[in-house]
Amino acid sequence: MYLVKRGSPPNQAHVDIPDGLHEEEHGRMGFTGRVSHLYRSHPPTNWIRIDGPCRPRAFSCSELLTPDLRSDDDRPLEILRSSDVRVFISRRAHTMPFWFRNADGDELHFIHKGHGGYETDYGYLSYGPGDYILLPKGTTYRIVVEEGPGLSLIVETPDPISLPERGLLGQHALFDPGVLTVPEPFATSQTQDEYEVRIKRDGTYTRVFYAFNPLDVVSWKGDLWPTKLNIKDFRPVTSPGYHLPPSVHATFQAGGQAAGQAAGMIISTFAPRPLETDPLALKVPFYHRNIDYDEVLFYHEGDFFSRSGIKPGALTLHPQGIHHGPHPAAVAASKTKTHTNEVAVMVESRHPFQVLLEAETVELKDYPLSWSQP
Repeated sequence: MYLVKRGSPPNQAHVDIPDGLHEEEHGRMGFTGRVSHLYRSHPPTNWIRIDGPCRPRAFSCSELLTPDLRSDDDRPLEILRSSDVRVFISRRAHTMPFWFRNADGDELHFIHKGHGGYETDYGYLSYGPGDYILLPKGTTYRIVVEEGPGLSLIVETPDPISLPERGLLGQHALFDPGVLTVPEPFATSQTQDEYEVRIKRDGTYTRVFYAFNPLDVVSWKGDLWPTKLNIKDFRPVTSPGYHLPPSVHATFQAGGQAAGQAAGMIISTFAPRPLETDPLALKVPFYHRNIDYDEVLFYHEGDFFSRSGIKPGALTLHPQGIHHGPHPAAVAASKTKTHTNEVAVMVESRHPFQVLLEAETVELKDYPLSWSQP
């Protein structure tokens, strides 16, 4: 295919959009494939109603009564599922009385609330708000709660989670790998007659019991280990004259390692950053219809730039095929802003998400029509 123009579109995407028109990006492979820009007379989110499942959805995760909140001796709550990724919410209030090993995939925990630590085969990782904790498949761990109840977003993927290629930006872009935390040694003690390890395999749990603490590793070496990244170490890439797509904020990915193959799952971090200074440049996210990826956004803290009415601890789902973009109030507010003050985590799945019934109990039912509200 080759570049074609019809009418009088701007020469530069996201810059000098004619008054009264609304730019939409229609692209493939999550903003990295072939793309066209359409200039519409009306915002494509100005629908009057939606009948059917392909609709924007929002959930108040801080209101979920997760199993690990109701009982220390239980697990997080799964709320979304696809063949690429599963999403859980944990609100653990006290230290786990058992140890856990996931044989179904890697886990990435994003800490929204709470303080404590992860005891693992490899050592100890402390946690607090804004931390990502990456636990490779098969790692044995226990969460020690120092301040709770917490609230964590947990992502599980059957493919290994890795850092995305940075291309011409180089390996130190967004964050230097040197900021990744290596687990610290910690002393285990023999305080129980029996220790339980729960293994999850194919969604089924097996309980294994030992007469000694299962975290009895005295030394290790290798390039597979749990780690921690804090959002304060994430340094966004920006442009003064062009609104960059969400893909520049990619932080982790799973699958898609072969050349030209799109990742099955992408996690991106939206951190405070300066806005475009060119007066003709678009400052808010452009309208798009999410072709090739379902998009989940978890709101952590701050003043959420692209929309109003969303509180920390909320989660939105925008499925493939239906538009989303900036809230009308955000477009007007962006004209005087010089920077964003938000932290949010985006989880994208190549295959559609299924919303599980428990999540529907905290769904914000009026969210699909929020673009038509002032």
